Amino acid sequence: MTQPHTLIIEPGLAARDYWRDLWRYRELFYVLAWRDISVRYKQTIIGLAWALIRPFLTMVVFTVLFGKLGKFPTEGAAPYALMVFAGLLPWQFFATALSESSNSLIGNANLISKVYFPRLIVPTAAVVVSFVDFLISFAILIGLMLWYRFLPDWQILTLPLFVAMAFLASLGPGLWITALNVKYRDFRYIIPFIVQFGLYVSPVGFSSSVVPEHWRLIYSLNPVVGVIDGFRWAILGGESTLYLPGFLLSWGVIVFFLWLGIRQFRRMEKSFADLI
Repeated sequence: MTQPHTLIIEPGLAARDYWRDLWRYRELFYVLAWRDISVRYKQTIIGLAWALIRPFLTMVVFTVLFGKLGKFPTEGAAPYALMVFAGLLPWQFFATALSESSNSLIGNANLISKVYFPRLIVPTAAVVVSFVDFLISFAILIGLMLWYRFLPDWQILTLPLFVAMAFLASLGPGLWITALNVKYRDFRYIIPFIVQFGLYVSPVGFSSSVVPEHWRLIYSLNPVVGVIDGFRWAILGGESTLYLPGFLLSWGVIVFFLWLGIRQFRRMEKSFADLI
């Protein structure tokens, strides 16, 4: 015989139990994530191959433009294409997660307006879906290592740390912009511009070592810089160096945006159903 549930209505109780509710509604999180994964490649001709084709072609273009024509240096003796893809992986994850999460609440308007659940689940599930694309694209990195006969050093064991860093760097701004996008629909036009602009101001097609030394710390205010440098250090090993002051600054910026994103999201969450 199941035990009866007691509903207690008390001021502030919902706020105190919010984080516990995230765990209680974990099955909804799985459902939303799996639904988005299945819908993304539904009725496509080559399906999951899109997650491989897009970063591969971007790598080829950047290698030709920056490596062949621009004569930009690589990191150590690592092949330029491998260096580019080591930076492209986290950037692709960040850009996709930011784009998907910013529109996640609008895309689930019917669900949000009808039932209660912690709304934080929706954009977080969108970031997880982008992580699946990241894992698929990782196959290209393995293929490049085999092609160039490049064997990573022990630093590859630290890669999960930088994957978590990329996840948090995507989640913070994603939550903030998601909340603003519900109230100000203009943000759906701003996000593609931010992503496109960010691609060229982040060290994706080139090494951050080309940035003058007296600008590197300021350049690291872009949190993606620390993520990309961390990925390259983990993947390229001794062929790459990690600029520690900039890396720590990037961590600080990531933590700040994560706090700001959660704070803004929680502040506006009560009005989501009405605004949508």
